[in-house]
Amino acid sequence: MFRPKTDKIKILSEFYPEVIKELEDVFKDKTNVYIDFANVLGWQDRLMWYIDLRRLKQLLDSFDTINDIKFYYGILKGDSHSENIKHDVEKYGYNLKTKPVKILKLSIDVSSIPANSPTLLEGFIRKPLLSKFNLETVEYLNNALKKLNGQGIKYIEDKKCNFDVELGRDMLLDYKEKDVKNFNLWSGDSDFADPIKQLIENDKRVIIFCTARRLSSELNEIGARVFEIKKIKEFICWQKDLPQELNDRIKSQKDSRKSP
Repeated sequence: MFRPKTDKIKILSEFYPEVIKELEDVFKDKTNVYIDFANVLGWQDRLMWYIDLRRLKQLLDSFDTINDIKFYYGILKGDSHSENIKHDVEKYGYNLKTKPVKILKLSIDVSSIPANSPTLLEGFIRKPLLSKFNLETVEYLNNALKKLNGQGIKYIEDKKCNFDVELGRDMLLDYKEKDVKNFNLWSGDSDFADPIKQLIENDKRVIIFCTARRLSSELNEIGARVFEIKKIKEFICWQKDLPQELNDRIKSQKDSRKSP
């Protein structure tokens, strides 16, 4: 059942009753939510608006069928932005699952590699694509790397921290041990296809929250229901991303309810 946690959510629910009706169906029965935040962060540039974690938690808490909201996020030690996100996630009451981000140093030193050799490029370009490059292209790319080496750049840093194993494990454990009926995954990553397929085969409801063209073909093929998060933008985006007209309407409604 929907019980708005804030006055703003209540007002928005009156502006967008069809969205609330759909969410009531999405969140029917005992529900766990799994947010792969690295994946969600990748959506925001495409959406051209940003998700307010406080507002998102308030919206999810407005549905009394939601049992747990698990939030998966890797912490980059020493990075204030990353550590502030962790602090906010804990403050808002998410069930945070975290581990350190690994910094990998990948060599781009071509000093011992023949100009026409694809050996180093194989570490960065998948072989089916690399095999389509002619000799001149390989030499051109190696020469570009050689120029970087001449500038003193011999390696690049790559951040690695995924929760595919942890998230997939948690979904299956929650099904077996906690009798969760409804699984809401915030990710379009193909790595979750196997546990989602298993849940569906065992008659569990799986709804994937994502944005257009961010759903992998593997997830699309297994038949899970997809919820486009653009539908709930007004409920979860940063205040400054709301149209001014809508902000004015919300303020007007709040003022009218305060009037005697």
